[in-house]
Amino acid sequence: MSRPIISINDVSKRYILRHSVGRDATIRGESGLSLRNTVADALHSVTRCFRPNAVNPRLERSEFWALRDVSFDVARGKVVGLIGRNGAGKSTMLKILSRIVDPSAGSIHLRGRVASLLEVGTGFHPELSGRENIYLNGAILGMKRVEIRRKFDEIVAFSEIEKFLDTPVKRYSSGMFVRLAFAVAAHLEPEILIVDEVLAVGDYAFQKKCLGKMRDVASGDGRTVLFVSHNMGALSQLCDDGVLLEDGQVTMIGPVEAVVKKYMKTGVGENAAFAEFDEDPARDCQFLAVEILHADGGHASDFSCDEPIQLRFQYKVRRPISESYLTFYLQNQEGTRVLYSDIRDLDPETPERLGVGVHTFNITIPARLLGATTYLLTVGSAGKYAGVIDHHYDCCEFTLRDLAIQDQSRPGVLGIQLPWKHDGATFAEVAN
Repeated sequence: MSRPIISINDVSKRYILRHSVGRDATIRGESGLSLRNTVADALHSVTRCFRPNAVNPRLERSEFWALRDVSFDVARGKVVGLIGRNGAGKSTMLKILSRIVDPSAGSIHLRGRVASLLEVGTGFHPELSGRENIYLNGAILGMKRVEIRRKFDEIVAFSEIEKFLDTPVKRYSSGMFVRLAFAVAAHLEPEILIVDEVLAVGDYAFQKKCLGKMRDVASGDGRTVLFVSHNMGALSQLCDDGVLLEDGQVTMIGPVEAVVKKYMKTGVGENAAFAEFDEDPARDCQFLAVEILHADGGHASDFSCDEPIQLRFQYKVRRPISESYLTFYLQNQEGTRVLYSDIRDLDPETPERLGVGVHTFNITIPARLLGATTYLLTVGSAGKYAGVIDHHYDCCEFTLRDLAIQDQSRPGVLGIQLPWKHDGATFAEVAN
């Protein structure tokens, strides 16, 4: 039996967090720290110039384990999906496999050349052109110039950026970055291809093209793909197996359909109908809150199919972004995206740029539109040139129940009741 191309053995990753510990005082600054503590911080900063290893006694230290005792193998030629909610440890695992960060404990064994597509722009020099970055990435992978030249035309054709090939990539949009980065990673013949959620930046047609290429890479060339996505439909179509991560630990390994089904049943926790997000002053725009509401205005996560569902989004704009829009989609328990909408549905004349301030949007999902099952809500915002601005996967959840059907289920994704007309005899006459 051949050895697995990826072996992960009891891998853990620990981060050390330090945060200030306030003290009681009568005079406080804007930060909430006392005047005495502010002076103490200033003196400590001076001390650090002479004693760089000195530790501020008021910085409390705590540990955060992003991964804990993770073990699994990946066979050569397999496509494996890493599945889990935000903060589950997926991206940390990929960074360890890509040699970007080291594990705190455990070991990994990679038996082949690795190409990674993680965050937008990773591995690209912003001052170099697209052409130069293709050769740079090939060199990083250990390829000779003649090997890169042999694949060059395929990379350019796949990325669809011929007109901008000699433009510095710092002038590329996020979508152009992803096009070129994926084309390079997929065509330079790595034995292991690692792809994170970064593909969400591209348009739908290009995402579909990338998924097809990953399938070809695995099935035709016998290479291995490790894929992270919140698109359960894409994972189900592309992957052979799945690994479910929860709070940094593996909770299930198996056929991808079974892993997706378990993931969709885990839910989003007690506050399924309300999600609030910390403000980040460094962000141009961001979601502040997402709510699922009953007709009476209260939060609800359980509805009859005969009831409308109200969604409410609070979105803060600090610095306007041109040609940007808000969007959401619903995903059912099978991982199928059953409903998509964005702000452009509001009105064809919707302003291309939201002004500074907090904006509240209300969306009503009509009664009897959706079938009876549990749905996960994902919200996001993006710009034509800015790419992904803010994104919150599976942030809320609700369940629809068809109370009109007692002894039988109503199959199908939609729950619409259609008008039926019966021409001719009445039902009673037919029965006789």
